[in-house]
Amino acid sequence: MRTIILPALIVSAAVVLIAVLGAAIFIAANWAPERSVEDLRARWAPPPSTFIDVGGLKVHVRDEGPRNDESPIVLLHGSGSSLHAWDGWTDALKGERRVIRFDIVGFGLTGPSPDGLYSVDRDVNLVIGVLDKLGVAHCILGGNSLGGAIAWRTALAEPERVDKLILVDAGGYPSQPTSVPLGVRLLRLPIPAALLEHTLPRFLVEQGLHNIYGDPSKVTQEQIERSIELTQREGNRRALIDRARQRKPNRMADHLADLKLPTLIIWGGRDRLIPPGDAERFHHDIAGSRLVIFDDLGHAPEEEDPARSVAAVKEFLGLTR
Repeated sequence: MRTIILPALIVSAAVVLIAVLGAAIFIAANWAPERSVEDLRARWAPPPSTFIDVGGLKVHVRDEGPRNDESPIVLLHGSGSSLHAWDGWTDALKGERRVIRFDIVGFGLTGPSPDGLYSVDRDVNLVIGVLDKLGVAHCILGGNSLGGAIAWRTALAEPERVDKLILVDAGGYPSQPTSVPLGVRLLRLPIPAALLEHTLPRFLVEQGLHNIYGDPSKVTQEQIERSIELTQREGNRRALIDRARQRKPNRMADHLADLKLPTLIIWGGRDRLIPPGDAERFHHDIAGSRLVIFDDLGHAPEEEDPARSVAAVKEFLGLTR
């Protein structure tokens, strides 16, 4: 009996030792300390970036274009992203329209929720708070992915305030992804999530960005560096973990038919995170909506091909000349 138990204990101890050493090597190779907003501001928040106080948060905002626009375009980025996702659209629109974008709580330079709690309802309240702070009574509201879910939920909550809606590969229906980035999957597991709170493997960032593009070769080194550096912002990795753990099924999709406003739906035909079938569902449920599908693009058309995707927006808004 002893001759059997002893080797088994030795093997078990060796396995534990190898696991500990492996974790130590991983942490050492991918250690990424948190960075302060002040450290990141020069590169990622030069003018016209500003920070406004909303509900105890200092929200990173860019507000550009003519001040006399009675219905500014407000753009909400997706999960793991930042207001920079809309650079291309903003450049194309700000000559004629006021364009407002900001970092959603837990992302970019806005940083985490003070109490560590996250929900779409809270995100909606932040949108309303930003609009109130900027004195915006009416707006055209657009969003990608998580930002799209926040946009249509805001339109339901404040129908008199949202004049038009732009949904870009928006969240809303029960999730049916055909491919989920590895980093997102790891955040849902306790031990990997604990490691990722203090590390930031470059390969995970690259794989995540490649996963959401229809053509991964279009991902730029600047996008990778931006994602890495903004994820290192104090509290953002903890916020990603908390959002993943606190995520609940969206039970509001049954109310989409209540939306009675002009709506443009833009989708990437190669979106593997929220497949194009959801675009058809939005189009069906929101009466009178317009649907534009770009067969070769992925989950983030506004970044992968800003010129082509914003052209559909300009036509929708009557800005085409």
